Amino acid sequence: MAYKMVAERDNETVRVERESTWLIVAKARVWASEGWQVVITDKDGKSYPPEEFDKLLAA
Repeated sequence: MAYKMVAERDNETVRVERESTWLIVAKARVWASEGWQVVITDKDGKSYPPEEFDKLLAA
């Protein structure tokens, strides 16, 4: 998998893996809008918080 998303809130953690940059960013934005702490990690291990999601789409 190329991209991994981890969303955390209270004592819950959700992990999602996707090949598509567009799908992982869309999913992460929805979770972040619901109050979850979200981070996307790319295949190289670089992490992106919500304010840097656009960098993933520009690549």
